Amino acid sequence: MSAEKNMATQSNRASEAAREQVRVMRPAVDVFENGESISLLANLPGVAEEGLALEVDGNQLTITGDIAIDMPGNMASLQADVRFTRYQRAFNLSGELDTEKIAATLKDGLLSVTIPKREEVLPRRIEITSG
Repeated sequence: MSAEKNMATQSNRASEAAREQVRVMRPAVDVFENGESISLLANLPGVAEEGLALEVDGNQLTITGDIAIDMPGNMASLQADVRFTRYQRAFNLSGELDTEKIAATLKDGLLSVTIPKREEVLPRRIEITSG
C-alpha cells in the first residue's frame, strides 16, 4: 500500500471514529409556559443523576445525559436496541428568563427543569390612588 493511500485510510478511520463519538440521541422534550416560568420535561430513560449535566452558556441551555447500562457479572451484550448511550439537546433561551434561578429534578428518567421569568418582565398590578 502506498504511503499516500495509507494516510488516506488512517484519515478515514479517524473521521469515522470522530463521527461515532458525536452521535447522540435527541430526547423527547415537552415545553410549557405559564405567567411566571418556562418548564421543560425531558424523557431520559436510563440516565442516573451522576450521568446528567445541565449547562447554561449565554442564552443556550444544554442537556446532556449518559445512559448507564449495567451488565450483571461477566455478561456481555450480544445485541442491543440502544446504539448510542448519550442524550443531548440544546435550547435557545429568551432574555426574559432568569437563568440564575433554574431548578431541575430527575426522577425515574424524567428530567423536570423550571426556568423562572425575570421579575422585571412579570406582569404587575399598579395601584391607583385618588388625587
